[in-house]
Amino acid sequence: MNNMNSKLYSMFEWITRIAYLNVIWILLSLAGGIILGFFPATVSMFAIIRKWLRGNTDFPLFRTFWDHYKREFWKSNRLGFLVDGVIVIFIFDYWYIFNYHPELIWAQILLFALTLLFSLFIFYLFPTYVHFDLRVMAILKQAFLLMLIHPLHTFFISVCLASLFFLFYLLPATAFIFGGSGYAFITMWLCMNAFHKLHERTPS
Repeated sequence: MNNMNSKLYSMFEWITRIAYLNVIWILLSLAGGIILGFFPATVSMFAIIRKWLRGNTDFPLFRTFWDHYKREFWKSNRLGFLVDGVIVIFIFDYWYIFNYHPELIWAQILLFALTLLFSLFIFYLFPTYVHFDLRVMAILKQAFLLMLIHPLHTFFISVCLASLFFLFYLLPATAFIFGGSGYAFITMWLCMNAFHKLHERTPS
């Protein structure tokens, strides 16, 4: 019975911890007006989860998050401007093709394929940022390379996230409580495994 109580306590502790992390992520994203707050808040959230996955849980959550947020504010926003620029290009391309050239089926298929590739690349972007000490352009290159050489991990991330989003669809309130942190936990966990395999292959 004591063992069961201990496991239940640990489970509820992690649920509370992940929910609290999600609240902090939302608040500090809003604090930066979303445009300037989203990327530093998201990078900070992934950095926190990376600490947890490496066995480090004994630290003040908000203060550690805030320290990462301040330290990575400008670098993460430089990355954000590049990513947002690509998204704007995609939106313009969709608008242009579907409004002026709907007959170009090949262009629509190509655009869908590029959108899918970009979405898979995003899975690795934030984990790569917090795991490797790289410049912005090197982060983009490394994340894209990891996506290409780890198709199995990409598949597992996609399946796990699809299951998570299905849960959010069934229980919309959980999206507000665990939306960002749930996504980050799944992608960081699987990407950490991919990073470990990469380190094993790399000669020391």
